Amino acid sequence: MAGEPKELARLFKVLAVGTRVRIVQLLKGRRLCVNALAARLDVTQGAVSQHLRVMRDAGLVIDEKRGYYVHYRLNEQTLAAWREEIDRLLHPGQEARTDKKGVPRCAAPMRRKKAVRNRRT
Repeated sequence: MAGEPKELARLFKVLAVGTRVRIVQLLKGRRLCVNALAARLDVTQGAVSQHLRVMRDAGLVIDEKRGYYVHYRLNEQTLAAWREEIDRLLHPGQEARTDKKGVPRCAAPMRRKKAVRNRRT
């Protein structure tokens, strides 16, 4: 991922839905099936399944078949990688751009406007 804007946007898009954030909270330290999640969230099983599909595609949750049921758990490796990316994004100065002397510089240099002289007519 390494701070790529598209990847960061994808990460935030997955977590931009309140129900998905609540699913993350419910899955912390435990495994739950769709039925249990739906009951705790007070939404339909179909809605939970759709959210879990998005989260699974992003690598955020792992599904495990147990008999007739599929249980979901958080992917700790993905969480650690996302945590690192968010820290890198939000902590200024970690990847600050500097000039040859080590002085922080702006990413886009400012253009100087040509001075306009007042002319008397």
